[in-house]
Amino acid sequence: MEFRTQVQIPRASFSIPPCARVLFVGSCFADNMGRRFREEKFRVEANPFGVMYNPVSILHTVERVEDGYPYVVLTLGTNHIYRLKETGEIVDNCQKRPQRLFAEEELGVSECRDYLAKALRLLVDRCPSVHVILTVSPIRYAKYGFHGSQLSKATLLLAAAEVAKDFADHVVYFPAYEIMNDELRDYRFYAADMIHPTEQAVEFIWQRFGDTFFAEDTRKFIEEWRPVKEALAHRPFNPESEEYQEFLAKAHEKARLLAEKYPGFAI
Repeated sequence: MEFRTQVQIPRASFSIPPCARVLFVGSCFADNMGRRFREEKFRVEANPFGVMYNPVSILHTVERVEDGYPYVVLTLGTNHIYRLKETGEIVDNCQKRPQRLFAEEELGVSECRDYLAKALRLLVDRCPSVHVILTVSPIRYAKYGFHGSQLSKATLLLAAAEVAKDFADHVVYFPAYEIMNDELRDYRFYAADMIHPTEQAVEFIWQRFGDTFFAEDTRKFIEEWRPVKEALAHRPFNPESEEYQEFLAKAHEKARLLAEKYPGFAI
């Protein structure tokens, strides 16, 4: 018997190697995934100018990031934008200024697609071989009302599908939204606010991501790194003891051997 629906995800046509450089831009879900990648020693840049929820803000970050990245993850949160009434500028952050200074608007599918397309052209210009993974954040926006939140996500899903088709040589869609809403429907996978995913849910999505995108040597590296990571994170009762210093020295030696084996690895 099957007691849950499983999202079928085809294996990607490319693989992410160990310790690769990866840029994450988007909602707080991008921060969560970026942190998980960083723990596994990928060289991660996650939201360098703050969390970005909509396609316009994601474009603004891509415009400001000067380096080219071989792997980029863009996580869409909402199609809602805020425009400063005085100038007409679409802002990334209201910076705690009074709400009356801003007009809230909703982007349509074609507008979301166009802003994402601009961001993708910049990424490709900087790194012609770039692989972009596009996701829609599974985090709902209660302030829109749950029907409004679903409409917002639907707009992003449609835009993401169009962009993935238009940039098929560079872009692949990863169904984080669908995993959360179909495979992890039980409320035990949600935090106390009943909105955000738990650490367990993020870990599950991370595992599905790895199944889709990680090279075989990436999996091998993560397995070799795990006991070293756990050893370095250990907090003893007596950190000055001779036994702990020997334990720590062995962990650092194992890390040194990993650095020799895997280019790009660093403690």
